[in-house]
Amino acid sequence: MFIQPWDAALDEAEWQTWIAEGHDFGLLSVNGLPGHAPTTVPTHFVPDGNRLLIHLARPNPVWESLEHDPNVTFTVIGDYAFVPGPWRAAPGTRPTDGVPTSYYTAVQFGCHARIVDNPEAKAELLRRQMVHFQPDGDHAPVAADQPPYGRMLPGIRGLVLDVKEVRAKYKYDDHKPVEHRTGVADRLTSRGEGLDVPAADQQRRRLDRIGPWKP
Repeated sequence: MFIQPWDAALDEAEWQTWIAEGHDFGLLSVNGLPGHAPTTVPTHFVPDGNRLLIHLARPNPVWESLEHDPNVTFTVIGDYAFVPGPWRAAPGTRPTDGVPTSYYTAVQFGCHARIVDNPEAKAELLRRQMVHFQPDGDHAPVAADQPPYGRMLPGIRGLVLDVKEVRAKYKYDDHKPVEHRTGVADRLTSRGEGLDVPAADQQRRRLDRIGPWKP
């Protein structure tokens, strides 16, 4: 992922907060076997300290690739919007001369993957996921020797991703003048399609912290 200086995270707390705000679905990318394309798996995950916790169905074709090469990338993307060219035209130029772009937030985790097959270890992984996704506890006990989860555990494998590197990108035209960024954020809010409003919120938040861009 290419990151311009003005697109970089301002600090670790910025991307950590963004993930904690509910961005818990991403794309697992695994190196393919020799002669094969990489394998990608969309999935929920749970951040757990310096680890990401995942479980996948046992028939998933990703396992052979993981056993061949446990070095993986997990990518989370959100708060994205398409910004049309006229919105980005420089003052005094024709609107049609503006060049469109995409706004988005992306966090990539470079990880070492560990497969979890022990029944009790898988149950513990699921318990941690349940605490995250169903914190009210409105589910049956997750135990390796009790239904309903005990009889289902053989059908899944756990996956612990030990995070080795994090790269975060906030692409919101932070190198543009303050007036430009404010105007685009207002237009996104007014358009209000898809993730326009969250993208505008990110742009305004970054603007408040950065102000005019200084190389």
